[in-house]
Amino acid sequence: MDQVHVVRHKVLVEGRSQRAVARELGLARVTVRKYLDEAAPARKAEGAVRPRPVWDAVAPRVQAVLAESVRWTGGKQRLTATRLHTLLTAEGLHVGVTLVKDAVAEWKRQRREVFVPLTYRPGDLAEVDFFEVLVDVDGTRRKAWLFLMRLMYSGRDFAWIYDRQDQISFLDGHVRAFAHFDGVPARVAYDNLRAAVVRILVGGARALTPRFAALASHYLLEACFCRPGEGHDKGGVEARGKAVRQQALVPIPVGATLAVINEALLARMDARLETTRDAAGQTSGARFAEEQRLFRLVPLPFAPEATTFATVTPRALVRLQGAVYSVWSRWAGLDLVVRVGATTVTIVGQDGTLIRHPRKRFGERSIDYRHYLAELARKPQAVRQVLPDLLRDLGAPFPAIWDQLHGAHGPRDAARLFAKVLGQLDTQGAAVVVPALTAALAMGTPLLLALTPARMAIDRLESDAVPAPLRAIEVGSGCAADYDAWLVEVAV
Repeated sequence: MDQVHVVRHKVLVEGRSQRAVARELGLARVTVRKYLDEAAPARKAEGAVRPRPVWDAVAPRVQAVLAESVRWTGGKQRLTATRLHTLLTAEGLHVGVTLVKDAVAEWKRQRREVFVPLTYRPGDLAEVDFFEVLVDVDGTRRKAWLFLMRLMYSGRDFAWIYDRQDQISFLDGHVRAFAHFDGVPARVAYDNLRAAVVRILVGGARALTPRFAALASHYLLEACFCRPGEGHDKGGVEARGKAVRQQALVPIPVGATLAVINEALLARMDARLETTRDAAGQTSGARFAEEQRLFRLVPLPFAPEATTFATVTPRALVRLQGAVYSVWSRWAGLDLVVRVGATTVTIVGQDGTLIRHPRKRFGERSIDYRHYLAELARKPQAVRQVLPDLLRDLGAPFPAIWDQLHGAHGPRDAARLFAKVLGQLDTQGAAVVVPALTAALAMGTPLLLALTPARMAIDRLESDAVPAPLRAIEVGSGCAADYDAWLVEVAV
C-alpha cells in the first residue's frame, strides 16, 4: 500500500513521467500504470477451492474416531491431536500431524459453548458456593471451607469460614448471610451439591434434601441449579471466590479462634462497599441500598441444627461424627437427643437438661470434668490423674483449695481430701459450696470444717413464722462440762 501511494504521488502530484518513476523504483511500467488506474489496490480474486486429496481420504475416519472417543475417554484422560495421529497411522492411514491438529481444533470449535452476556436486576439473584481455604487457628494451620454468597446486582459479598463443608454449615451460612443483608433475594443459584440436591430428575428438576427444602420454604426463596458439571453457570461467585482467596485471605488469616478470623474477614468484605465502583462510577454500597428495598423481609432465623440420637457410653461420653463429648455421669447408658449446629453440639437430657459443647473436629474431644463429680468423689487416684483439666473446669476458688491441701498434706492425702470437697460440691451444689470455701480461704478456717452442716449457711426462720405457743420456749445447747457434772453426781 505504501508503494502504491509513492507511485501515485510522484506521477500525479509531482508531475514526473511513468517511465522515470518505473526506472527509479525498479518497477515495470505496466505495474506503474496499474497503480495509477486504481485508486486502491484491487482485491485478489478468489481462486477455485484447492483440492485436498489426503484430507478427503481420512476425514470420515477422523470424524468417526472423534465421535467415538466420548465412550473411551473421560476426566483428564482426553484424546489429543497427537494421540489421534498415532492411532490413524497405526491403522495404515497416511496423514500429517498438522492436518490432524487442524481437524481437531475445528471439531472443538464447532462444539465449544457460546456464553450469553447476562444482566442482573436489583434484589433478584444471589449465587452461593463453597471454597477450600487455609487458616491458622491458635498457632495451627489447617484446612477450612469458605461459604460465599454474592449478590449479583450490587456485588456485595457475605463470607464465613467453617471447619467442615456439610449441610449444617451450608444452612448456617444462609441464616447468617440473610441476617447480615437484612433481607432475602428472590432467587439463589447453586451447584448440584449434596447438601441441597438428593438427585437430578428427568427434565432437569431436582429432588431437594428435606432440610434444604425446609430452609427454602422458610425464607420463600427460589432455588436455581446449574447444569451438571457446568459450574460456570454461576460464574459470578466462582470468580469472586478466587478473588477472595487471593486478596482477602493472603497472607493466610491468623486468629485465636475461627470466630475471630471470621469477624475480621466480614469487616474486610463490608469495607469494599464504599471503595468498589461499577463502570458508571456507582459504589457497591449505593447499588446494595437500591436492591435492599426490594428484598423480602427476613423472618425469624431458621434453625440449621441437625437432630440425631446417641447412646451414652459407660464412660459418660457421646460419640458423634468421630468426636467425643462428655455428659453427666448419671446419664451413662441412656439414649439422648443431640442437636448438632455449625459450631456447637447440644445434648438434651431426659429431664430436659441441656449440655452444650463446642463442636469438635474428627478425633478431637470436649470433656468437662464437672460432669464426673460423683465418680471423682469416690476415686481420689482419678482426681490426681485428671487434676489440671479438673481445676480448669471448676475455676476459682478450687485451684487455691488444691494448693492449700497439697501444701499441708502432700499429693496423696490432698487428693483424698479434695475428693471429699468434690463430693460436697456434687451433693450441695456450687451455690452453697463455693461461697463457704471462699469464706474459709479468706478467714483461714479449715476447709472441710467449713463444709460441715453446722458451718454451712442455714436459712433461719423469722419469728413470725414460729407458732406463738412455741416462741417462748428456749432449748439450751449442751456442753462437755455438763457431762462431767453428771458423772460426778453418779459417782456420789
